Amino acid sequence: MQRLFGQNLRKHRQAIGLSQEELGELLDMHRTYIGGVERGEKNLTLRTVETMCDRLNVPVIDLLLGHSDEEDDSEE
Repeated sequence: MQRLFGQNLRKHRQAIGLSQEELGELLDMHRTYIGGVERGEKNLTLRTVETMCDRLNVPVIDLLLGHSDEEDDSEE
């Protein structure tokens, strides 16, 4: 779940055109922490997940669930 959240966070960050440093500033977190989250190395609390999603204005479920690129390919 950590890895999936991190992958979804990275996709969202890139989609809105932010660097890890800019995202860190927005979330009041260090750039290296953001990198660890995106790699699935950080064990986030539910409160941290909620705070991140609130500040990004994205539903928690969007970053927790997501789907793989293989699913995208099979739907075309």
